[in-house]
Amino acid sequence: MGIVELPPHIKSGGFDHAAVHFGSQRMYVAHTANDTVDVIDCANDRYLRSVPNLVGVAGVLVSEERNLVFTSNRGEGTIGTFSPDDEAGLVKVHTGRRPNGLAYDPVRNLLLAADAGDPSTPGSATIINVAKRVTVADIPMPGRTRWALFDRRAEAFYVNITEPPQIVAIATSDPSRVARAWQVPTPGPHGLDLDIERRRLFCACDGKKLVVLDIDSGNVLGTLDLSGVPDVVFFNSALNHLYIAVGDPGVIDVFDTRGLERIETVPTESGAHTIGFNSRRNCVYAFFPRTHRATVYVDET
Repeated sequence: MGIVELPPHIKSGGFDHAAVHFGSQRMYVAHTANDTVDVIDCANDRYLRSVPNLVGVAGVLVSEERNLVFTSNRGEGTIGTFSPDDEAGLVKVHTGRRPNGLAYDPVRNLLLAADAGDPSTPGSATIINVAKRVTVADIPMPGRTRWALFDRRAEAFYVNITEPPQIVAIATSDPSRVARAWQVPTPGPHGLDLDIERRRLFCACDGKKLVVLDIDSGNVLGTLDLSGVPDVVFFNSALNHLYIAVGDPGVIDVFDTRGLERIETVPTESGAHTIGFNSRRNCVYAFFPRTHRATVYVDET
């Protein structure tokens, strides 16, 4: 559908997670190489500006209910919070080492930052009271964390753990401990999304597999081949499609989640491991690190 030219990289690192704020029709994408979040006008698919001073920014999450944007700043061990109405009003709160995945409970106003740690430091989950800007819990994780999400129906955070491969749940009513864990039969759980109506988790793993789990029973409903090592995952509930970014060879794998089958593989660019999704337009934005741009696709199926 189009191409959005983005600022050239200042250093190595490319792009990472992206999220849409529908109230302003803007997409916010982590430009890790520039320590910024780039702002895209989704109505016209053009670059607007960048939010600076976010060292090693990796994750971006939007809350429509609270009119907030959250960033995980892996290079400085903080999360950033600002309103789309006041991007300059950025505030930061310290987390554990190398925060990456983000999940948010808008009712309790609690943010989870999944801290990846490093080889000498295991991962953790930092729970932050956003209104007070304070940490309310620091929960040790069984291994390195990856992406995270919030399940409104279960009132729980889910966090991917790379090794041992599993997904852990933290109840937001008691955000001080791991309440439950699901074992994942493929190495390296990475990207994660949720079918809230059918109660399924979609977990894209470094072992080049998509694992589909039933939330209530923990049963594996399917294990499907991917084109390579995946990263970002988005579920389109309107079309029952799942989009998975694969940086090598540079494609988006598209799955029909009703029949649990891959229906398309869309070429992107080598190294394009991250995507954004605008659910109101059925548009997928693939972020190209070599040419520092976003290519916009529409799903017309």
